[in-house]
Amino acid sequence: MRLSKEDLELYYRLHPALLFYTNQKGGIIDDISTLEEFKTLPMEKAFKVRERLWEQSNLIDSFVKENPFGFSSEEREIVLGWKNSIREDFYLLRYLKKYAIFLEWEKPPKAYGVLALTNEFEEVLGGEPLPLMVKAVLMPFKGQIVYDGFISRYPYTFGSGIRRSLFDAYREAKSRFGIITSLPFSAEERKVSDIERLKSYLKTKGNRERYWEEIEDLIYKAPYLMSFYQQEMGRVYARRYKRDLHGIGLADAWFAILQGMIIAGGTTKEEVAGIAFRLLPPEKRDWVHIFHLEGK
Repeated sequence: MRLSKEDLELYYRLHPALLFYTNQKGGIIDDISTLEEFKTLPMEKAFKVRERLWEQSNLIDSFVKENPFGFSSEEREIVLGWKNSIREDFYLLRYLKKYAIFLEWEKPPKAYGVLALTNEFEEVLGGEPLPLMVKAVLMPFKGQIVYDGFISRYPYTFGSGIRRSLFDAYREAKSRFGIITSLPFSAEERKVSDIERLKSYLKTKGNRERYWEEIEDLIYKAPYLMSFYQQEMGRVYARRYKRDLHGIGLADAWFAILQGMIIAGGTTKEEVAGIAFRLLPPEKRDWVHIFHLEGK
C-alpha cells in the first residue's frame, strides 16, 4: 500500500520544496531560511504551512513558473498536477493489498485507491479499527494517488447501520466508477448497463431506500427493467415468506410472488406457474417470481 522507494524519494524532493516555498511567500513560520531547516519543523508547524498551500493553490503555479529548485520539466509537471488534488473528509474503509480505500460519501459516492508514503496507514492511524472518518488531501503522483503526509481522524465510532450504509455506498461507487486510482478523475460514469446499475441499487435495503428515485427512473425507462425489478424484489420477499411459511409448518411447496404478495401456491413449479399465468394479464406474467419452499 506504499509508494515504491524510488517514487518516495522523488516525492520527498518535490513536496517539502513546495511547502518551503509556500512558507517563504507567506511568512507563516519565522526564522526558516533553508529547505533543510524546514524539514526539521514539528508536524504541527508544517501543518500550518500545508493549510496555507491548499487555501492558495495558485502558489503551485508560481512555484512551477519560478522553479526555485531547478526541477526538471517532468518534475514540474508532477507538481503542477497537484492542482487536481482533493481536500475532503473521507471514510477510510479498507486496507487492500494494492492500496487503501478512501470513500467520498457524496451522491454519487466515489472510492479512491490511495497509497501511503513512508508508513502504512494502519501505523499512521494507530491501528484503529475501520471504518474511520478522516480529513486528508489526496494527490496525483505518477499515475497513482497518494496523500500529502498529513491525515487526521475524527473521534467517531460507527454503529452497524452506518457501517452498512458506508459499504452500500462503496459497492455503488465501484459499480459506477470502479476504484479510482488516478487524478484528475472525469465524472463521466464507467459504462455499465442499466440492468447492472439497477441490480446494485436493489442489492440491500439501504440502497433501495437511498436510491429509490434512481430506481423509479430506471424501471419506467424500459419494460424489461420493470420485469427485472419485480423479479429481484420477488426474491427479497421470498426470503421473508420462507421463514413465515416454515413457521406454520409448510414444506416442499412452490409459490408465486408478485409485488410482495403470494398469488399462487402448489406442489410443483409447473402447477404454480400455470395458475399464476392464467390469473395475470400477459404484460405482467414476466413479473412473477416463483420460489421453492424446501423441506425443513
